Amino acid sequence: MQGAGSPDGGFRVAALYRFAAIEDREAVRGRLLAACESGEVRGTLLVAHEGLNGTIAGPASGVEAVLSVIRALPGFADLDVKYAWADAAPFLRLKVRIKREIVTMGQPDLDPAREAGAYVSPADWNALIADPATFVIDTRNDYEGDVGAFEGAVQPNTRSFRDFPDWFRGEGRALLEQSGAHRVAMYCTGGIRCEKATAFLKAEGVDQVHHLEGGILRYLETTAEDDSLWRGECFVFDERVAVKHGLAQGDHSLCRGCRMPVSPAGRASANYVEGVCCDRCHDTRGQEQRQGYAERQRQVEIARSRGGTHLGAPAMRPDQAQANSRRP
Repeated sequence: MQGAGSPDGGFRVAALYRFAAIEDREAVRGRLLAACESGEVRGTLLVAHEGLNGTIAGPASGVEAVLSVIRALPGFADLDVKYAWADAAPFLRLKVRIKREIVTMGQPDLDPAREAGAYVSPADWNALIADPATFVIDTRNDYEGDVGAFEGAVQPNTRSFRDFPDWFRGEGRALLEQSGAHRVAMYCTGGIRCEKATAFLKAEGVDQVHHLEGGILRYLETTAEDDSLWRGECFVFDERVAVKHGLAQGDHSLCRGCRMPVSPAGRASANYVEGVCCDRCHDTRGQEQRQGYAERQRQVEIARSRGGTHLGAPAMRPDQAQANSRRP
C-alpha cells in the first residue's frame, strides 16, 4: 500500500463510529470490504446491528471512498470522522468483521442511538470538568489511563469495557454519591465508549450525564496545549501507539510481547527487551515464547534494514482496534 494524499506522502488515518441500525450486516460487510480492498485501505471495521466502529488508514482517496460507502448507508449520512496523518502504515492488515456490539459492554438492552447523554464540545469541556459539581469518569481501560488522563478524573481501572457496569454498580455509584456532585461527565478515546456508558448510567437512574463530543482525539486536535486539562498522551489502537496535542505521534511504543504501551521510562527498564517483553510481561512468558518473540523481532529488523515491512510484526489485536475487548 503506497502512502498518498498528505504533503509528506504519509497515510491518512480515519477513526469513526456511529450508532445507527443495520439490518443486513453481511451485505454491509461485503460493501466495506470491497471498498477497502479497491482503495488499498487497511485497518479494522466492526459491523453490528447497533452500528459501525473502526479505524482505517491508507491513501486519502481510498479512505474517502470507504467513507462515502458508509455515509450512503441509511442513518450514516452524518457520520463523524476524526482524521490524522501517519508517516508509516498504522495497520498492516485489513479486517472487516461482524460483531454483536461495535463496542463490547455486554448490556444488550441499551440503545445509545436514542438514550445517550448530552454531548459537550471540546470548547466547553474544561469549564464542565473544572466545576466541583461535576463527577468526571474515564471510561477507558487501566493501561490507557496510565498513558494519560484528564486532570481530576476518576479511573475505574477496569481491564475491559465489559467490566464498566459492575464497577459502576459497585464502587462507581458509591464514589458519585460521596462526591456530592449532581452531574457526571465521561470521556474516552474517540467517543464511542462514553456514548454507550452514558446510556448505561441513564438506565441506572443517573439523570444528568454528559460526554465529550469526539472524545480525547477531538479535544487534543482542537485545544491549545496551554489551555489543556489533559495530562500525558492518549493511547490509540494502531501502530502510532499514542498521540499528543495536535495529534502528533507520542513517545510511547508497543511491547510486542503483551501489546501494551511502554513509556520512555519503561524502555529504560532492565526488564524491557525490544520486541520481546516489558515490565508488565517479562515474568509471564516462558523461554520458548521469548525465543519466538526474539526471532520475530530479528526478522522485523532485517525487513526494516531492507526498507520493507515484516508482516509478522503483529498489528494491534482485532479486539483492540477500537473494539476495546480485553487486555491479554
